[in-house]
Amino acid sequence: MYEYFIGKMTFINPYYVVVEVAGVGYQILVGNPYSYSGKLEQEVKIFVYQAVREDAQTLYGFHSLDEKNLFLKLISVSGIGPKSALAIMAGEDHAGLIQAIATEDVTYLTKFPGVGKKTAQQMILDLQGKLGELETLPEVAQAMHEKEVRDASSGNNALDEALEALAALGYSDREIKRVGKGLAKDLGHQTDEYLRLGLKLMMKK
Repeated sequence: MYEYFIGKMTFINPYYVVVEVAGVGYQILVGNPYSYSGKLEQEVKIFVYQAVREDAQTLYGFHSLDEKNLFLKLISVSGIGPKSALAIMAGEDHAGLIQAIATEDVTYLTKFPGVGKKTAQQMILDLQGKLGELETLPEVAQAMHEKEVRDASSGNNALDEALEALAALGYSDREIKRVGKGLAKDLGHQTDEYLRLGLKLMMKK
C-alpha cells in the first residue's frame, strides 16, 4: 500500500491529476485538482490512498496526512465510498464538517452530493467523538501556493473548467447551472478560485 508519492505534477484536469514518479505517470483522483495548478511541471508530495476492487485500482490523493486520515474516517462510514468522501472534502471546510458531525447538524451534512439524511445520520453515529485528533486540521487553502497573477481574459475558460470539476464531484446539472450564474458575475478568477467559490455556494443552497 502506498503512503505518498514525491514526483513531478505533469497533468491536471477536472477529474484527476497525474504525478510522474521514476518515469511512471500515476493517475490520482483529488477533490480539487486545480489546487495544484501552481505546481504543474514542479515536484510535489502527495499523500495517497489506494482502493482495490475486482475491476479497478484507483488512487486518491491528498495534500497532507491529516487530510488523508479524515478521508479514511469518512470511508469507514457505511454508505460512503471513496468518491463520495472525496466530494465531501473538496470544499476544504474541514472544520465545518467536523463541527457538523459534533453538533449533529444533519442539514449541513446533507448539502454534500450523494449524502442523504440516512447517510448523514450514519456519519454522526459512526464519527461523533472520533475526530478529536483532526480538529486542528489546517485549511488546505492556507497550505496552497501563493496565487498567480490573475488573467482576466481567461476567466470564461477557468469558469468552464470549474463547473466541469463540480460535475465530476457529483453535483447535478441544475445545481451547477444555479451556481454558474452567480460565478459568472465575478470575472477574472483562476479555475481553483472559481471552484472554491462554487463549492461555498453549493453549501448555501
